[in-house]
Order: sequence, then C-alpha cells, then structure tokens
Amino acid sequence: MLEHGGNLRDAAKRFGRDNWLDLSTGINPHWYPAPALAGNAWHRLPEPDPALVAAAEAFYGAPHMLPVAGTQAAIQALPRLRKPSRVAVSAPSYAEHAHHWADHGHTLTLTPYDALEAAVTHNDVVVVVNPNNPTGAVVPATQLLRWVDQLAARGGWLVVDEAFGDTAQHNSVAAHTARPGLIVLRSVGKFFGLAGIRLGFVAAHANLLRDLADLLGPWTISGPAQQIALAALSDHAWHANTRAELHASGERLQALLGAHGIQSNGTPLFQWWAEPQPEAFWQHMAERGIWVRLFTQAARGIRLGLPPDEAGWQRLQTALTEWNKK
Repeated sequence: MLEHGGNLRDAAKRFGRDNWLDLSTGINPHWYPAPALAGNAWHRLPEPDPALVAAAEAFYGAPHMLPVAGTQAAIQALPRLRKPSRVAVSAPSYAEHAHHWADHGHTLTLTPYDALEAAVTHNDVVVVVNPNNPTGAVVPATQLLRWVDQLAARGGWLVVDEAFGDTAQHNSVAAHTARPGLIVLRSVGKFFGLAGIRLGFVAAHANLLRDLADLLGPWTISGPAQQIALAALSDHAWHANTRAELHASGERLQALLGAHGIQSNGTPLFQWWAEPQPEAFWQHMAERGIWVRLFTQAARGIRLGLPPDEAGWQRLQTALTEWNKK
C-alpha cells in the first residue's frame, strides 16, 4: 500500500508525542459543519439519492455524474474498464494513478508535465492531475480539450483528476464530459474538509458511467455520507466564504515560506517546493510536532497544508525560523 499524508498514528509511534500539528494533507482544516442526520440514516440501505447527483452536477457544472466512495474507488476501477492500453500518467503526481494502471496489464509511462503534449500522440490513455498534487502545476482547460479530441478520435481517454479543483473552477473541464473520452474526477474530501465520509464523483459520458457503476456494484455510498454531502454541495454561501478564506490562507502560507527563503508553488490548500534537504526538513518539523509530507521519489520535496488556527500558524513560523538558523 502506498504512503499518503494524514498518517498521524505513524508519526506518534515514531516520534512519541500526541500534540501534532498535521500539515501533511491538502485538506481544508475548517471542514463543512455536518448537519444532524435523519433518524433512519443508519437503518436503511443507502439507495442512490438523485438529489445528491443533481446537487453535484450543479456544483461541478457537469452534465452527468456518478457518486463513488472517494475518487480512490474510481482510480482503482477505471483501469479495469479497458483492454491493455498504452497509458501516460503525469509525473510527479498522485501516485495511486500509476500504481493501478500498472497493476492491470497496461503499458505505463510516467510523463513529466512538459512532455504530456507529445504523449497524447502515442498513448491510448493520458492521466493528468490538474491542479497537480503535490506540485500545484496546472494545464489550461483549452489544452486539455484539444488533447481529448485527439485521444477520442482513436478510442482513447483523457482522465483529469480535479480533486483539488474546487478553488479554481474556471479551469475545470467537467462541463465538457458529455463528449466520449473525457473523464473527470472530483473529491468532496479536500475543499469541504470531509475526507472521512469517503465520497467523490466521476463526470463522464453516460455510457462509461453506467459501466463504472456496474463494476463498483450497489450501495457504494453510505446513507449518512449522502445526507451530509447533499447539504455541503447545496450551501452556496459556505462555498463563497470558504473559497475567499482558502485563497487568503494559501497566499499567507506562500508568503510565510517566502519570508524564510522558500520559494514554493501550490494551490490555496497546500504549498510545495523542491527542498534540497527534504529528509532533514521533515525530521526537523517532526521533532517539533509538525507533520509534513515528505517526497523522496520522482519529486524530492516537501508539501505543506494549511494550519487550522493562529496557534498553528505561530508554531509553524517558529519552526521555520529555527530551521533557517541551522
């Protein structure tokens, strides 16, 4: 199983403390306040709620969407819907994509972002994380739509993982997913801070969504998750306020890092940089109870999420100051 952020039990076991400031994920630290659940939420089988799908289609601007148990469920299932294919996965990016395409008989190439244009011409499937996790790199929507036309003309797919796209809806291609060959993944966990309910959505042509639903089987989303997500997706005032707050916090994090000599890139939910001494930086932060995301493979660097409160901001600033003095 691949390593991911949020593994605080590992942190506590290794460093022997429990007062952690967890900056290892890109999840909004101010989660959507879940409403009270209906009395039968845990009693009834969780049949699909068409109101949830309609709310998702309105929020993401997509013509057709399928709820899934987190985008992870779709990432694992999509490679099983194609015969062995030539697949290019953007690199570095969320490692689960490459892991599962390689695990189902496909020929995989890890492709840097500046080589994706060429990869479209000689692959059957191209997978792009946009904006990218962990680097924050972005491919313009107009470019993605050109690529999907090229791929679809020969029966190919463009899979666009927009898990961190809720703060940059203007660059989403979800509205174009009625055309064959374009598949977009969206996550409720990041922007809404609700990773624990395990819910995401796939936008694609209706025929592909039908095949995916058949593969995943019935009752994939719990009743409580559906009720909470329906409220979250429908709360327009919360969306607007949260986008403004996240953009301000993201700028504050980038400025804080810059003030300590770190030139970073990212999204409103996280910052990333190619740290020359990533292991040492990770160790330094962990010894101070700050859990950050260490990358040592294709992208040697550090990713930081947003502190949840002013005390967390001050704690991070102190740790960065001490790092600079080493």
